[in-house]
Parts: sequence; C-alpha cells; structure tokens
Amino acid sequence: MVAEPEEPLDEPVPVHRAVALGIARLLPDVDRPRAWLLTLDGTPQSYVDLDDPGHLEFEYARRLGHVVDAAAEPGRPLDVLHLGGGALTLPRYTAATRPGSRQRVVEIDGPLVELVAEQLPWQGPGVRIEVAVGDARTALAEAPDGSADLVLADVFGGSRVPARLTTVEFVREAARVLRPGGVYAANLADGPPLDFARGQAATVRAVLPEVCLLAEPQVLHGRRFGNVVLVGSRRPVPVRELARRLAADPFPARVVAGEALDRLIGAAEPVDDSAARPSPPPPDGAFTLS
Repeated sequence: MVAEPEEPLDEPVPVHRAVALGIARLLPDVDRPRAWLLTLDGTPQSYVDLDDPGHLEFEYARRLGHVVDAAAEPGRPLDVLHLGGGALTLPRYTAATRPGSRQRVVEIDGPLVELVAEQLPWQGPGVRIEVAVGDARTALAEAPDGSADLVLADVFGGSRVPARLTTVEFVREAARVLRPGGVYAANLADGPPLDFARGQAATVRAVLPEVCLLAEPQVLHGRRFGNVVLVGSRRPVPVRELARRLAADPFPARVVAGEALDRLIGAAEPVDDSAARPSPPPPDGAFTLS
C-alpha cells in the first residue's frame, strides 16, 4: 500500500500594512513556530512569542524585563503603566510572570494597535491588559496620583525618542503617578560620546534620587550605538539583583550606579521642556532591516 502524501502544514505568512507612523511588517520567526517580529519602516519594534510570552528576544527588552522582575517579590501582581505599546512584549511578559497584574498601555498609532489585536491577540485567562490609543505624555498627565507600581517608557518615533518625553517635566509626571516605592524605567538609544544618555541620567536624577543605568559595555565605552535603560525610584534600586541578572544574559550588560554614575553624568545638566531634543538618529544600518 502506498502511503497518502501528508498535507503540507500552513506556514505563517508575513503581514505588511500601512499604519499611522509608516509601514508595519509582521515577520514570522522560522525557528519559533508562533513568534513574530514587528518592524516599522524597517526598524525592529517588538518581538513576541505567542506560545512563550516570557521569552524576551531583544536585549533591551530583557533589561526592562529584569526591572519588572526586581520591582517586587516574585509573582506579586503589579499596577503598570506602559508608555509605548508596539506588539505588547513587556505587558505580555508581565502578565505571564506576575499573573493578575493590572496594566494600561498607551500607544499613539491606532492602526498599529488594530493590527496587533488582529494578528497577535493578547487576551487570555488572568490577563488584565487595557490598551488605549493616545499620546504618551498626555496620558501620563491624566493618570491618577500614586496609581502605578511601575511606569515603563519605551516610546520611539521611528528610531528616535521624542523630545517631549526626555524632560524633567515629563519625569516629574511619572514620579507623581508612582506609588512611594514605585519604579520608573525608560528605554533610550544613544552612541558616542553618550551626551544624550548623560543628560537623561541627570534629568531622571533631578526628580528621582535613586538612579542607575543599564547598558552593554560597548555602548558604555562609546564603541557603538545602542540601547540604554534608565531606572529611577525614590527608594534604593536593587543594583546587585539587576547586576546578577544582566551578567547572565546572552549579551551581558552592566549596571552603572553611585559614584560610577556620577562620573558618567559629569557636567551634564538636566533637560527641561525649553531645551529638549529627540534622541540622536542611529547610524545607517544600526537597527534597520533590509
């Protein structure tokens, strides 16, 4: 008897769609059956594994994940305000690692939210993620006092952080929304000579006294352009815990705090609304995909 040929399995197909801020593409990962990369005009924005929301592919996302992990004892639900949504990588991670967390996500690109909801739905048992379309700074100003354990800012206009999200006034609003032991974290991007990152560290420290910076050594030493995560709080940041987690990553990063952060900031001054500038543009090919 001749065996009947098996029906070919349906392969995931890339999705391309015009959204408010450009051309969004959802590209399947050939190595992970239900994992997708979201790009916007060729710049990677998010990576999501629908079967394993605890998997963080991007190194900067792993660092933000470590901040989520260290924000409270393991498994404790948190109230989180996410500024910037993309494909909801960090909200999904938080829902998986801290079930019952109440999370609000603010994303300015409405058609992108619709695309993600259609192709990469986030609903599930115990998942409490509310997604709103709107401007990050406006949404932050409207958030109630003391309503969040975590405020995570990961907002890029293309490949640059908008100027109005880089100021003392913006960080003051984040601090107002945080509970007394709450944590603010921002994903930024910079390259040599790290002037933007220095100014941002000074800006956060002008509002929140306990600050540290997370980055790969090559970025810290001015050898290449890359992501920098700033963490601020009114209480001491768990530097040792973050350092342990960062050291175990596939691409280890370092924590800069205390006197080392003083040296890094140097003479940099906090940035206010009158002097704000967006983060520097990345060099050609730094983040874009062909």
